Amino acid sequence: MLRSRNPSLDIDSLAQRIKQWANGLGFQRVGITDTQLSEAETHLHHWLDQGMHGEMDYMARHGPRRSQPAQLVPGTLRIISVAMDYQPQGADPEKILADNDRGYISRYALGRDYHKLLRKRLQQLATRIETQIGPFGYRVFCDSAPVLEKALAEKAGLGWIGKHSNLLSRDGGSWFFLGELYTDLPLPTDAQTDDHCGNCRACLDACPTDAIIAPYQIDARRCISYLTIELHGPIPVALRPMLGNRIYGCDDCQLVCPWNRFAKLSAEPDFAPRHDLDDTKLVALFNWDEKEFLNRTEGSAIRRIGHLRWLRNIAVALGNGDDTTASRNALLRRREHPSELVREHVDWALKQRQPGTENQ
Repeated sequence: MLRSRNPSLDIDSLAQRIKQWANGLGFQRVGITDTQLSEAETHLHHWLDQGMHGEMDYMARHGPRRSQPAQLVPGTLRIISVAMDYQPQGADPEKILADNDRGYISRYALGRDYHKLLRKRLQQLATRIETQIGPFGYRVFCDSAPVLEKALAEKAGLGWIGKHSNLLSRDGGSWFFLGELYTDLPLPTDAQTDDHCGNCRACLDACPTDAIIAPYQIDARRCISYLTIELHGPIPVALRPMLGNRIYGCDDCQLVCPWNRFAKLSAEPDFAPRHDLDDTKLVALFNWDEKEFLNRTEGSAIRRIGHLRWLRNIAVALGNGDDTTASRNALLRRREHPSELVREHVDWALKQRQPGTENQ
């Protein structure tokens, strides 16, 4: 139960200081909103009713707690929403996508897992507030609970939800992580930002699998991020050729977004690419055994998919690539893998190299 005391607080002044403290902790954007998410709740229910969440059953769990913050944390009055830029310095993403000998990994996953870093910084923010005003009620979140992060950030004025469903900022594009501090402090709220997508449909046209079925509507079952990360079983055969060399996530809709001209490179050392994952050949990645996979993905978001799905994804990418001796031999070495999931995707990849079996 959240419970704050000290009725003599200068709430307006406190809100300004909170934003300054958050900026000092490395958050580029900070906003405050109330708990009213009825419009987002309607959109969520429609999306779930259409089954577009696929196997992400957690999106349907928790009842109203996802869209009604006070149901998740009783006593919540305001949410402090924060954003931290993550665009890393490293190999040119478009160059990697054009080289089918290399594996493309979504930019957010090239460095250390962001969850712990953002939660730690948010906790530091909460501690700073507590030091100034005394005990107050709060909970820290970063993609770690049933929270409608993008809807809250949009209401808090951090940006608007674009046609690709990512949050967009006029001064920072979409390359940033979100986090929240639920609180019982009656802070003044910020104004919501207008939508600035206009008539642009670059993201819809660029999606490799046509997962953006209409502006602001994503069928996750077709999304490469879902297919390579959330999906536990086989990747649908019809979609495999469309994955190209994307082995963990997909950034295409962000790479073509005009607003990302204004995105800035992250200064956070933890978001810098690790183990050359921004520019590594598929064969080298496919040759990792489970021990090496676990070692090289320690502290990384990639580890959550496990070694088998890692191999599944790379097998598809190899099947979409050139028929080289190195790639064929790498696939043949995995043909008798103990996992049926891996074997099936390896066999598919090998068949792509036979005349007359393209995209089968």
